[in-house]
Amino acid sequence: MSNQKNTITLGKKKIFSKVFWRSFTLSGTWNYINAQGVAFLYCMLPFINAVYKKKEDRIAAMKRHMSYFNITPAIVTFPLGIAGSMEEENASKPDFDISSINAIKASLMGPLSGIGDSFFWGTFRVIAAGIGISLAQKGNPLGPVLFLLLYNIPYFLTKYFLLRLGYNLGGQFIKKAYENGLIEIITRAAGILGLMMVGAMIYSNVSLATTVKFTLGDMTFKLQEILDQILKGFLPLIATMGCFALLRKKISANKIIIGILVLSLVLSLFKIV
Repeated sequence: MSNQKNTITLGKKKIFSKVFWRSFTLSGTWNYINAQGVAFLYCMLPFINAVYKKKEDRIAAMKRHMSYFNITPAIVTFPLGIAGSMEEENASKPDFDISSINAIKASLMGPLSGIGDSFFWGTFRVIAAGIGISLAQKGNPLGPVLFLLLYNIPYFLTKYFLLRLGYNLGGQFIKKAYENGLIEIITRAAGILGLMMVGAMIYSNVSLATTVKFTLGDMTFKLQEILDQILKGFLPLIATMGCFALLRKKISANKIIIGILVLSLVLSLFKIV
């Protein structure tokens, strides 16, 4: 166990460098199954290969980090650092709670994305674009150059320092959390928060409503209004859980997508949705 832990200590700078540069590929493999999950795993590979010597341990870690993940690219290095630190702890402590790794990741997605979007999309980009456009309108060739510099310098620096901050804070925090029993509480709370985020994402991103209505006497009832009174987003929830059940039965995502398209066409043809 001690040899595994020393591996990442001795080559820490090299590992950080690999993770940092790989983090720029975060949105390159974005998909509707696990969003940035594939790219997050690619970024984590230097950590995984450094701390795990057994093939089965590396495979288990790879599967772990293929789970759904979606965050503002500028601050992804913070959860990468924390996850790397937690994987190191897992490699050196047989009683480590493995489920806490993904629980912490899931709990960080929403809050960090809110901060990242506000600063980088809502502030730095707008300011940089305003300065760049004002110069470009006057025919100054420095306009686009300044735009790129003003946006990307904070972007690069943030990603670089957050990686080390996440790794250092992660290691110290995990050690203290295990000593006082806080890790179990955090894992449970993070899991609950992650489920809340998934529920909110289903409601905001999955659009499904029925147009079915029926008449009883002089009154006309719309099925969608009745369902909304029972539970907002009832049909999107049922559809999402159905897709999840099919995935658990090892049915490929491509087949599910094709099935959704065919079913959508049939239901639209009969004016059900």
